[in-house]
Amino acid sequence: MKEVLKYYKDFPKEGIIFVDIIPFLQNKAVFKQLISAVAEACTTPNIIAPEARGFLFAAPLLTEAEHIENIIPVRKSGKLPFAEGDLHEVLIEKEYGFDKLYYRVSDIAAGKVNGDNFEVTILDDVLATGGTAEGLAESLEAQRVVIDGKEYGVKVKEFVFIVEIAELKGKERLEKIAPVRSITVI
Repeated sequence: MKEVLKYYKDFPKEGIIFVDIIPFLQNKAVFKQLISAVAEACTTPNIIAPEARGFLFAAPLLTEAEHIENIIPVRKSGKLPFAEGDLHEVLIEKEYGFDKLYYRVSDIAAGKVNGDNFEVTILDDVLATGGTAEGLAESLEAQRVVIDGKEYGVKVKEFVFIVEIAELKGKERLEKIAPVRSITVI
């Protein structure tokens, strides 16, 4: 599948090689194969999907995989309406700087609980340094979700990526938290 990828040097800033995964969306057969592989790689019922390209690959899983029941969107500032106390901010480190992302605790609570925890898969498009996924995992695992007076934790069971850039060693960073599965490694 990696033959369909495109690369852009010095984007979004000098020294970065941007891996464009949009070509996966331009070939129906490749996209179906990709979503099937992602569905197999994701073993939890709850999928954490960072904006924006994580959404593209998470949403089809609701119809492709019987075991997947809930997509929890992670958005940039100002993109999620929320009730007081529901929005959680996450500081993340990207290969070209820092950023903030947000998720709603109520979106986690809408998912399926396993014992005392919501087991989640963090699904994202590209694994570079691992900063985004690491920040999300640390935040999620510190999160407590209260439903009908009972408190539940969140356990990151695995990370799944569409593309892994091996030379940036993000996998090594994340494997300290949970197993990492990549559909395509470059």
